[in-house]
Amino acid sequence: MKNNEIYGAEIVDLALVIRNNLIISDLHLGYEEALNAEGIMVPKFQYQKIIARLEKIISQTDCSRVIVTGDLKHEFGKITRQEWGETLNFIEFLKKHFEEVVLIKGNHDNFTKFIAKKTGLAVYDSFSTGDFLLLHGDKVPVNVEKISENTIIIGHEHPCIGIRSGERLEKIKCFLNGGFKGKNLVVMPSFNFITEGSDVLHEKPLSPFLKNNIINDFEVFGVENFEILYFGKIKDIIRVKEKFY
Repeated sequence: MKNNEIYGAEIVDLALVIRNNLIISDLHLGYEEALNAEGIMVPKFQYQKIIARLEKIISQTDCSRVIVTGDLKHEFGKITRQEWGETLNFIEFLKKHFEEVVLIKGNHDNFTKFIAKKTGLAVYDSFSTGDFLLLHGDKVPVNVEKISENTIIIGHEHPCIGIRSGERLEKIKCFLNGGFKGKNLVVMPSFNFITEGSDVLHEKPLSPFLKNNIINDFEVFGVENFEILYFGKIKDIIRVKEKFY
């Protein structure tokens, strides 16, 4: 296995490339407005960073289809003004760069179907390409062990790894690679830049795919400015930490 490849899926920064498919996850467009409503004053900077990062990825790949594996937007129960503007602009951006745009429903996407309809798209519960099944990851399908694809790709978890340097804890977004009920399982990092995500070394997993400590057997591929950093298995990282700290 190459350092930037998992079961034939190539890691390109925060995206995966499978043949002609570019896959990204968990953008949470409109997150700043939701935080502002809670009294947390965050400037609206994320959309520009997402576009800049994605443009750089596109320049290094050659894909005709883009797949968003859930949580295009942030708010659960409505579509905010910021979300309407940013999601419509984002989908227009994707259509300019790809022949096909696929949206998978995440747990934050209760109202994304109205955005999709306005742009001539559909929202899928899952999407299959070759030997890969793409899901959001907030629910485990019934009889998942019987699906025909050998590799499942999910988002939802927003994994990152916390690396301590003295008193400072630096979080690096990461991909996770392991297994679930006889299938290969790949967990994608979030493609948003307000938070790094959930620290796989210090926080309990969110996805039902990763419950009951099976996450400890997963490998960690950190991503930092397009560089891939292989950390080994979570349980081995924890063992080393316990030895030295």
